[in-house]
Amino acid sequence: MPATPRRTRSDALQNRERLLEVAAQVFAEQGLDTAPAAIAKQAGVGVGTLYRHFPTREVLIDAAYRRQLTQVCEKVNELLTRHPAAEATRMWMEHFIHYATAKSGMSEALNAVIASGIDPYSDSRTLLTDAVATLLAAGARDGSLRADVTPDNVLLLMGGIAYSVQHGTKEQARTLVDLFMDALTHDATAS
Repeated sequence: MPATPRRTRSDALQNRERLLEVAAQVFAEQGLDTAPAAIAKQAGVGVGTLYRHFPTREVLIDAAYRRQLTQVCEKVNELLTRHPAAEATRMWMEHFIHYATAKSGMSEALNAVIASGIDPYSDSRTLLTDAVATLLAAGARDGSLRADVTPDNVLLLMGGIAYSVQHGTKEQARTLVDLFMDALTHDATAS
């Protein structure tokens, strides 16, 4: 008789989530040289727990990055539940820019992951495209966003805004998001 697969205990899931949260923050702020023991200590778990979940630094970085991206994309449904589509889109853009600027601190760590043969970006495009498509579809349905804009174009412009924030100010980012939202809402009912 085949064994029943073991379910992960809730405390183990909580430990894993804490480790991913702390790791993303630490790698973004302190870079790749951070000792795994320091991450485990800050997360309130032992080093053995860290290695049980993430046997290598690269696996930990990859998982932390994917968790952050998934959280950003999942925010879309929460925002659409609480706000009209155009407002939800603006709020999500600001959330995305915050994520993208925080991720820029992880670039050295992500490069190490890629060098190890792991592709942390394998699902990124699909997750982001689906999130933006959901926002655009909601906006087209309620007439608050243009229906002729593609998720790819939104992602290209959002990438540009996020890049500019690394070399500018948060105020400039808000101005760029305002300009972008003006373009997305301009003649929305005529589209």
